[in-house]
Amino acid sequence: MTAIDIVAPTPPPARKKALWKNLGFQVVVAMILGALVGFLFPSLATQLKVLGDIFLRLIKTAVAPLVFLCVVVGVVSAGDFKRIGKVGLVAMLYFEIVSSIALAFGLLAGNLLGLGKGMAETTAATTVKPPSAAGAPHSTLEFILNVFPDNFVGAFAKGELLQVLVIALIFGAALLNLKEDKRLPIENALNRISDVFFEFIHLIMWVAPIGTFGAVAYAVGSSGSAVLLSLIYLVLSFYAVVALFVVVVLGSICALFKINIFKFLAFIKDEIFIVLGTASSESVLPRLLEKLPKFGCSKQSVGLVLPTGYAFNLDGTSIYMSMGVLFLAHAYNVPLDFGQQVGILAIMLLTSKGAATVSGGSFVVFAATVTATGVLPLEGLAVLFGVYRFMSIAIATTNVIGNSIATVVTAKICGEFDEEMAERAYARQSAGEDLLQAS
Repeated sequence: MTAIDIVAPTPPPARKKALWKNLGFQVVVAMILGALVGFLFPSLATQLKVLGDIFLRLIKTAVAPLVFLCVVVGVVSAGDFKRIGKVGLVAMLYFEIVSSIALAFGLLAGNLLGLGKGMAETTAATTVKPPSAAGAPHSTLEFILNVFPDNFVGAFAKGELLQVLVIALIFGAALLNLKEDKRLPIENALNRISDVFFEFIHLIMWVAPIGTFGAVAYAVGSSGSAVLLSLIYLVLSFYAVVALFVVVVLGSICALFKINIFKFLAFIKDEIFIVLGTASSESVLPRLLEKLPKFGCSKQSVGLVLPTGYAFNLDGTSIYMSMGVLFLAHAYNVPLDFGQQVGILAIMLLTSKGAATVSGGSFVVFAATVTATGVLPLEGLAVLFGVYRFMSIAIATTNVIGNSIATVVTAKICGEFDEEMAERAYARQSAGEDLLQAS
């Protein structure tokens, strides 16, 4: 037998997973069925909210521990705080720049589209009661104080991601100060516990379509057609503006750093579909913490940038707040000159950082902003709350896309990105491979 005869067998091509087994497809079908049930059986649909709530509660049980584990392991893996500090500084600069652009983008769109003009009669007739914004921080000092926990366990119990981040950074620093023989067993144990939590999330994702079905059915069934028709221009305008923001602003950022935004959106399409169904960016945080490292971002950068972005880089929330302010001003004939709009933008730069990552958080901080302005009518919040559920879908989706891109861009700037791994991830996904199931 010659050397020519000895040829390694060619591995068979990877079989594409059946479409019906794809999580994104299942979620889309669940959304369609949920919408149909909401329209046809509204009284039944309002009782299905519990399905979406159960799914979100299960996800929330793992979010804070996962953030803690990813950040601690990332700090220890980095080995020194110079590396961590560089990633953190670049991320914070990026967050502030892009958040400011998002707020200005929303103000510009609100002025050009004339949102809310001639709708005073509709707003006066609405009786929906918005939630209280009393828990949102109203000043810089309150916000800063709220970042630091007064109880180790309490930060996890309340789901305060910023407080969990602070605890994780300090815990990671303490772990780094231990001698290697003491540190390594703890580091290995944290890695294994992290693996268990990721598997925990995989199991929960089996019920994602059921949660989506319940959440969409409730959203459609509980919002009367009169409210939707009276505010349809606002809702459709908002969807158009956030889509334009993603394509133009985030697309330009991606182009600057040689990222194909459409290929990247396809890479995270399953997560996008889940957020579209649940209207919660928190529902996909665990998946993104696991998925973005497979795209080429270092685990250290993902563990630090992504959770921080959930508090400091809320592009969808920023656009919603800007457009909502102008909607109220126009609807109640409250003139806002350029100086006043700039002043409100400065307020929103602060209040937008306090938005919770679950559905409803953006409205709470928006209510806090309206209160802080002292010139906008508080009764107008009821009108916006009537269609908030529909707008929150676009808010959460834009937040997730913006933070995913922010993580990749920061990793690239800091030299924490592997281009070849990104290409392999694209290829594996094109072949129909589940990146979260295959190692």
